[in-house]
Amino acid sequence: MQAQELDSPGHCGAVPGVPGAVPTCSPTASARWGGDPPLCSSAMWPNNSSLGPCFRPMNITLEERRMIASPWFAASFCLVGLASNLLALTVLAGARQGSSQTRSSFLTFLCGLVLTDFMGLFITGAIVVCQHANFFDWHSVDPSCHLCRFMGVAMVFFGLCPLLLGATMASERYLGITRPFSRPATTSQRRAWTIVGLVWATALVLGLLPLLGVGRYTVQYPGSWCFLTLGPEPGDVAFGLLFALLGSFSVGLSFLLNTISVATLCHVYYGQEAAQQRPRDCEVEMMAQLMGIMVVASVCWMPLLVFIAQTVLRSPPVMDAAGQLSEGTEKQLLIYLRVATWNQILDPWVYILFRRAVIRRLHPGLSARARSLSMQPQLSRRPTVA
Repeated sequence: MQAQELDSPGHCGAVPGVPGAVPTCSPTASARWGGDPPLCSSAMWPNNSSLGPCFRPMNITLEERRMIASPWFAASFCLVGLASNLLALTVLAGARQGSSQTRSSFLTFLCGLVLTDFMGLFITGAIVVCQHANFFDWHSVDPSCHLCRFMGVAMVFFGLCPLLLGATMASERYLGITRPFSRPATTSQRRAWTIVGLVWATALVLGLLPLLGVGRYTVQYPGSWCFLTLGPEPGDVAFGLLFALLGSFSVGLSFLLNTISVATLCHVYYGQEAAQQRPRDCEVEMMAQLMGIMVVASVCWMPLLVFIAQTVLRSPPVMDAAGQLSEGTEKQLLIYLRVATWNQILDPWVYILFRRAVIRRLHPGLSARARSLSMQPQLSRRPTVA
């Protein structure tokens, strides 16, 4: 991969590992950084006496910083994601008009997902692009680590929200398809937005835990983003496992519920009762979109979540007493973050491409066979006596 294609991962581009990084700290670190304060001083990590608690040793030289510190790729990547989410929001606004109550609730959840992806790209992308323009010199911009903590919270919040919202949407469709009498016949938009707000609150509470002493946010290689610390401290291990397990549980729950919902749709569609009760187009459309969202989330996030859990549980610890990770671990973390970043780019396109208009073009017979009848249970009429 060429140097100009390497980029930082903070939800608006990622930087794969750069070959030739310095594996260990040395007394000449200050000279290597061109006169900057030595980021390889072991005293500043445990004692936090030099620059702040968010700075730790990094395997990067001044020459490597200059080689990859190009803001153009990160900015372009971010703009593509923002444009994709804006397009999806525009399409969603048009689809909400005249939609049924059930579909309107689903579109509300989907709108919350796209809005979350848009804000995540915008907030973290602005920080990443600025750090690229500043040659990753984070300590000159944020010596007290306030910006680093803010970005760490944003990374956890905007990372977990799509996974939690995907599980929420899968649960709503599962109840609507398999247990129609166990939920209200109609779900108001206010109630749907309340559920979205609860999901946001849950992700925010988890993101604030390091500010309360559970885990730490630190500047990550190459110095353009902040994320949770993969260290052996009990707080770091607990926070890393909580993040990984909650994200993995959301993906697993989505997979289970969506599989049951699709199986139910197929049974109704091709079963003996299909002549009297077929799924409507909108139900097929919603499940197609949910399956796409689930696949994207699984492919993008599971490698990172598994990597975090494996790293914090590894013995002996991957991070040494000075707070330094091995070169291979830093490269893997960057690659997995880059893959996870694509979740926010692909989510809006799942909705844009998996709409009824597109599905009908790919499968013209679907509209003719499944247009007017509903999955809602229907009471059979008794014959009247003349």
